[in-house]
Amino acid sequence: MMRRWLPSPTLSLALFVVWLLLNQTLDAATLLMAAILAVVVPLLTRSLRPATVRMRKPGIALRLAAQALADMLRSALTVAKLLLSRRTAHIKSSFVEIPLKVRDPNALAMLAMICCLTPGTAWGELSFDRSRLLLHVFDMQDEAAFITMIQMRYEAPLMEIFES
Repeated sequence: MMRRWLPSPTLSLALFVVWLLLNQTLDAATLLMAAILAVVVPLLTRSLRPATVRMRKPGIALRLAAQALADMLRSALTVAKLLLSRRTAHIKSSFVEIPLKVRDPNALAMLAMICCLTPGTAWGELSFDRSRLLLHVFDMQDEAAFITMIQMRYEAPLMEIFES
C-alpha cells in the first residue's frame, strides 16, 4: 500500500524538503503543497525512472565514486587554468565518439552524470542502439587516450556494478 502512494520515498522526502526550503516558511499552505508535490510528482514520473537495481559490488561503486570525484576536481582545476592562461584559439575543443559496451540504463545514467558533472566534458548524444556516445571535450589533447580513459575508468566499473 505504501509503495503504491510513494513509489520513491527518497524522492518524496527530497521534494518535500526542497519545497519548504524554497518557500522559507512552515505555514499550513506550504506544508500542504509540499506534501502534495511529494506524493504527486513521483507518481507522475514513475515511468521515467529506470528499473530499480541492486548494488552488486559496493566496493567497486565506492572506488568509482572516489575516482570520479578526484577527476572532477582535477578537471575543474585544469579548465580554470586553461581559461586563465590560454587564448581561446589555442584550446582544442572537439566532439569525441566513444564506442560503448554497457547497455544497462542505470549504468548509462551514471555515466551521463559523471560526464556532465566533470568540468570540460558535456554529454552530447547517445546513439539509438546505445553503442556510441558523443561527448564534447573542452580541450582534447589525445583522442585515443581519452576514449580509452572513459572506457576503462568509468564504463568498465559501471558494467561490473550493473551488468555482472
